[in-house]
Amino acid sequence: MAVTAITGARVFDGEKALGVRTVVVADGRITRVGGDAPDGSEIVDGSGATLLPGLIDAHVHSGPGTLALALRFGVTTELEMQGMNTRENRGHITDDDTVADVRSAGFAITPPGGHPSELMPEGFRPVRELPAVPPLMPFSTTPEEAAAFVPQLLARGSDYIKFMIDDGSVEGHPGLPMLDQATVNAGVAEAKKHGALTVAHALTVEATRMAAEAGIDGLVHVFMDQPHTAEIIDLIKDAGMFVVPCVSLNASMMGITGSELADDPRVAERLDSKWDETLRSSYNRYPQGKLSDVYDTVRALDAAGVDLLAGTDASMAETFFGGLAHGASLHHELQYLVAAGLTPSQALRAATATTARRFNLGDRGRIAEGLRADLLLVDGDPTATISDTLNTRAIWRRGTRLAR
Repeated sequence: MAVTAITGARVFDGEKALGVRTVVVADGRITRVGGDAPDGSEIVDGSGATLLPGLIDAHVHSGPGTLALALRFGVTTELEMQGMNTRENRGHITDDDTVADVRSAGFAITPPGGHPSELMPEGFRPVRELPAVPPLMPFSTTPEEAAAFVPQLLARGSDYIKFMIDDGSVEGHPGLPMLDQATVNAGVAEAKKHGALTVAHALTVEATRMAAEAGIDGLVHVFMDQPHTAEIIDLIKDAGMFVVPCVSLNASMMGITGSELADDPRVAERLDSKWDETLRSSYNRYPQGKLSDVYDTVRALDAAGVDLLAGTDASMAETFFGGLAHGASLHHELQYLVAAGLTPSQALRAATATTARRFNLGDRGRIAEGLRADLLLVDGDPTATISDTLNTRAIWRRGTRLAR
């Protein structure tokens, strides 16, 4: 059995900095943290670098090539919030160490004609490989329909249940069909019967209130329609919810492109022309929004002790999904979280241990004995300078080093 020892690197274990430690990997797992390198092991010199757990993006939508792109940036797991990579369709991904691993909601519960239908240009059909099993489209307009779809989604391999709570106002389509409170309540209650995690798409304060009232476990966006109040922060905290702010998505909705990120040579060398063009674009559907309000909300949530998770809402290489690119934008999100007031270590936790804990991924997100050897080695010290996460020296998925 081949044994690899990563020596001389500072270790951030997903929760805290451990200082310089030797980390030993064998058979896809971390077998030791600390001590000396075993005799006969392959030595990877990590001097001057920091070893992190593989990063987790807590909000994506997959397409052709996106999981491979994510892994090239050290994102070893992506959490799909609408898509086809449910358990029945991802067997080929599970054992493929050239792409990021993935978990999926399948398709979210939403009314016919509801979000995200308004985002698609007329006639747009994404080119993708057909899944082994066609997706279940859980269009719901009544509590009974929502409740009936939950066990079907779980049986078809959804890892968590997502609810779209959106009237279209932020996307420039006010009056969009939207789930009502009773329908969300019924769907969430059914999910709880099955022990399933629930998440909500909610871009407004009112949608956030609805999600909290229904008992949803987590918000996969932070609201952007108004500044926060103490009342809404307390509501989220008291409900025990986690929040995936997706600041990078909110910035794109406000017309802020990812051009500065795309100009970074550490990013540019890993993007093709289509992804470069996408990153340099933006959604630009809510230009009246204020990024400073989003920063203030994130800071207030953190001060209240709400678990924050790092996610991007990266989707396909299309300019109408602009400002975002798989892998690259998670590093941008970490920078946004630090700009909002989190420490670099807090931001790193949001992309590793905290996300793994809240999504019940007990085998990853930390550097500890027995866990998957999903690892990212970067030059510098991202616990001091968050942008050092882009200084990639080596990436491992299940102990297999990615060829670069």
